[in-house]
Order: sequence, then structure tokens, then C-alpha cells
Amino acid sequence: MQTKFLIGGLLIAASIIFLLVSSLSANTQYYMTVDEIVAQGAEAQGRDLRVSGAVLGETITMNNETLEINFTVVNIPGDQAEIDAQGGMAEALHAATLDPTRTRLQVVYYGAKPDLLKNEAQAIMSGKVGEDGRFYASELLLKCPSKYNEAIPTAEANN
Repeated sequence: MQTKFLIGGLLIAASIIFLLVSSLSANTQYYMTVDEIVAQGAEAQGRDLRVSGAVLGETITMNNETLEINFTVVNIPGDQAEIDAQGGMAEALHAATLDPTRTRLQVVYYGAKPDLLKNEAQAIMSGKVGEDGRFYASELLLKCPSKYNEAIPTAEANN
């Protein structure tokens, strides 16, 4: 009787471990900065990645027939302390787009052009690096830099 319980318990434990390991490895997505992706080069290809960067507005192009959108993002700090030191996210995005020495990554996305896809927007993308070194985004989230500006109190509110 105890042998049956022992074998049953071992089978249940092995099943749980197998399910945990297989589910974690199948859905693993690495968050990387633009600097890290470019530095890894071929090593980053084919892996599910998430990356964030500041959009360079002058690089945005769209093919209306294929719905292919191409644009370039530049590296932004991955550390909140660095962002705070630059005066907040809006200032960090602005500084990143003006700095010609920042690492750049070309992005390809298929779909309708989002309204928020413009200069200095923060792009948060999921996808893979292709053999051509471009990032093929399957998901594109955008945050407008004005979102980070605090509302300025009006004179009437102070009275």
C-alpha cells in the first residue's frame, strides 16, 4: 500500500516539475536595451525579446500596400536612477533623440500606423532580431513624451 502512494507521489511531483519547466522555458522573453541587442549581434537573433527605445521621427516610413512600418529607435537608459538623473523620462527621451552617438536599432512592424508613433515617443516592442540585424516587432506599444510631463497648475487653481 505504501509503495503505491510513494509511486503515485513521485509521478505527481515529476509531472508538476515537468509542467513548470516546460511552461517557463516556452514563454521566456528577455528584456534588453538597444545597446545590449546591438552588442550581442548574431547571438540575439531568433530569441523572443522585449526592447524599449526612443523613436527617431525622421526615420518613420510606411508602405501602405504591405502595411510595413520602418523606423529607428535609439537607446534610452534602462535604469530608473539614470532616467531620474536626466530630469525624468520626457527629458531622457528628448536627450536620446538628439545624441548622435547613441546606439540605434532599425525596427520593422506590420500593421496600421499608430497615432503615437512620432518623434521622441517611447516604443516598447516585443519581437525578434532578424538575420539582417533589424528588429521585427510583433507587438508595439507607444508612450508619448507629453505623457511624462506633469500638468502645470493654472493660476485659477492656486486662488
